[in-house]
Amino acid sequence: MRSHWLLKGSCAALVAAVATASTGASAQTQPPLALDRFNPAPAGDRMFGVQSPFVAGDPALHVMLLGDYAHNPLVLKHTSDNSRVGSIVSSQLFAHLNGNLALWNRLAINIDVPVALLQDGDTSSASGTSISAPSKAEFGDLRAGARLKLLGDYHDIFQLAVGGYVWFPTGGDGYVSDKKVRGLPQLILGGRADRFVWTLAAGPELRPTQKFPDANGVEQGTMLSWGGGIGFLLGEKRHFQIGPEFSAALTLGDVNKRTSNAEILLDARYRVVDDLEIGLGVGPGLTSGIGTPDVRGVFMIAYTPEQKKALADRDKDGIADIDDACPDVAGLPSDDRAKNGCPPVAPPPSDRDKDGIIDVEDACPDVPGLPSGDKAKNGCPLPKDRDNDGIIDVEDACPDVPGFASTDPKKNGCPPPKDSDGDGIPDENDACPDIKGIVTQDPATNGCPPDTDGDGIRDDKDACPDQAGKPDPDPKKNGCPRVRVTETEVIILEQVQFDTGKATIKKASDGLLDNVYQVLKDHPELKKLEVQGHTDTKGVKISNQILSQARAEAVKKALVKRGIDAKRLTAKGYGQDRPIAPNDTEEGRTQNRRVQFTITEKVSKPAKP
Repeated sequence: MRSHWLLKGSCAALVAAVATASTGASAQTQPPLALDRFNPAPAGDRMFGVQSPFVAGDPALHVMLLGDYAHNPLVLKHTSDNSRVGSIVSSQLFAHLNGNLALWNRLAINIDVPVALLQDGDTSSASGTSISAPSKAEFGDLRAGARLKLLGDYHDIFQLAVGGYVWFPTGGDGYVSDKKVRGLPQLILGGRADRFVWTLAAGPELRPTQKFPDANGVEQGTMLSWGGGIGFLLGEKRHFQIGPEFSAALTLGDVNKRTSNAEILLDARYRVVDDLEIGLGVGPGLTSGIGTPDVRGVFMIAYTPEQKKALADRDKDGIADIDDACPDVAGLPSDDRAKNGCPPVAPPPSDRDKDGIIDVEDACPDVPGLPSGDKAKNGCPLPKDRDNDGIIDVEDACPDVPGFASTDPKKNGCPPPKDSDGDGIPDENDACPDIKGIVTQDPATNGCPPDTDGDGIRDDKDACPDQAGKPDPDPKKNGCPRVRVTETEVIILEQVQFDTGKATIKKASDGLLDNVYQVLKDHPELKKLEVQGHTDTKGVKISNQILSQARAEAVKKALVKRGIDAKRLTAKGYGQDRPIAPNDTEEGRTQNRRVQFTITEKVSKPAKP
């Protein structure tokens, strides 16, 4: 009897009845065949089974571990009634260790090491031949690949590359190898926009011609292979990708539905951190060619350095616009932010005597002088003035000490009484001669800074000079109230204390919360506030998130209990995501374990009656 292969999610069909085909079955045979039709894309690419055109790195090493499971990739059926004879291969699970080396953002070299961890099925007969099922793990064919980018960069919408794979017959028995060299050259298109990536790849898969399972079976050989996919990038950092991809192949020799392969996968992948990505894909087989499964599942974890978009640099001077004081004019780096990225300033005209009159206009270029409408005197000194105070010696009461003009001949040209801090109060009458102050009638405070808020702490030592507070050894808190209001938040100088690892507020914080309550009561213009909970990095991140939310809720509840309208408060836990100090010291961790009150909505302050 003659047998044929017909895939319906990878099914083969017999012309004759199984009983007839089995009557004269010869010895079992397991023909050499690389059954798996899934070709993993190189590590770092955006699809599971379709190459991307970009080369990500200069240099960069991408490493991926990928699992590929196929259900019923090879099933034997009758052609007459489509009844199943048996699943020659009912399950096939491959693990791929994949490495991809990117060079110069242009050339990528890829190695893929496959291992069939699981193969299972039922031995079946066709045309007098007993076809054995695989039953053990096997190494697959080692794959080497290369890709050359021709056009486009990583973040461009259109990119073009050429590349391909070569498989070496390193695989064992059991539907993992053709036992001959195979190849797949490809033309690859693709690109990336702000919110999506896309790719298309096509080329001939060059493989040996063979008939399976016997001379009258389904012919396998060189195939036209193509595939494509699109991924949508979600989240603020574009770290989550989801979208479909497809792959298909058509034998160029005996073209029919039994020699066609087509699959589709719905992919999802997530970049856990900058350089670590995980992914999952699942989808059905669409045709009845050998190797196409009923359903395929793919999982991967990969180390793949993130390719971040370069910062804008409009003038191409190597200094990003965000740091460039002259972003539209090429310039030079400078430690002065006001000059960084700006072109050098031309030197001023020569002024040898440094009198502010350039040499070409200075009648006395080597002697400092004064401006004059007479060109013959412009830049020349006035009559003798030993102390150079602009008052000639014959009129200067202090000719050897620079001073100021005065209508009193005895003071003309003399310096004023010493005033070290320049506040207009002579040092001899200034109680604070080195600090600018104000005039008072009290000799002990005359010339000293004022005490605006009247809390007994001078403004120069008061961290909150407009709000009465108490002395504190910390200069940043000295003179500040325990609770105070700024434009953006209600600041507390103490931390709300909780039982360790719990959201229970300690009794010691009751007074502080009473103060917060009073401030919120006295400031009805603060319409809405966010009560924020924060933790340090000790412990598990998700536990810290839960604890911070619970503590924020506890503080909100405490304020509502004291009389604050619950509608004014929103509790929000941020866990360990917003540190204000390093978490590598106990002092820093203590600062990070905190509760904050952020103003989210204000109205005009009610007028006083």
